[in-house]
Amino acid sequence: MRFMFLIYFLKLFYEARTYENIALHKPAWQQHTAIGMGADRAVDGRYSDLSGGGGQCSISGYGHTTAEWRVDLGDVHSIDRIFIQYLTENALWNGNNSYASDFLGFSLYISNTIRKEDWVLCFKDNTYTKETIPNPLNISCRLSGRYVIYYNNRTHPPFPEDYSEYAVFTLCEIEVYGITITFRLECII
Repeated sequence: MRFMFLIYFLKLFYEARTYENIALHKPAWQQHTAIGMGADRAVDGRYSDLSGGGGQCSISGYGHTTAEWRVDLGDVHSIDRIFIQYLTENALWNGNNSYASDFLGFSLYISNTIRKEDWVLCFKDNTYTKETIPNPLNISCRLSGRYVIYYNNRTHPPFPEDYSEYAVFTLCEIEVYGITITFRLECII
């Protein structure tokens, strides 16, 4: 009887599943940073000015064969999707936009460590062209991990015709949407 009373009196139940940007203002890092264009700009929640001089985009240095950017979510999270907003110089995004070719061939990885051999592939672009790569881009990625890594390379030529010569990125925002599960204690009288 006591047990039944306790069950009725206290009830622990699942309350909500909400998607939120779990990358917002989290520590970020990038390889080959262009001067003043650090990794943190891609997780600051600002992307109203999509130009290189607007102070809202993370830009890698030019002339390298690999380009890597990552965010540390702080803990292992269940990830649902990833939103990417590229730099456009506030111009129309189409095959004539000179930045479109920089993103072709990129990959997204999820990991619990920063060691490359631990990365788990979430997405690999091998079909987009300058004319078809969307901006912004939403990618379904139902994995769990602490780090989200954007990676591109130009290490194994020849490359498809539309690809840029070097691996470079101009990321104005990356949002990582995860599931937060909350519980509450409810008293039933």
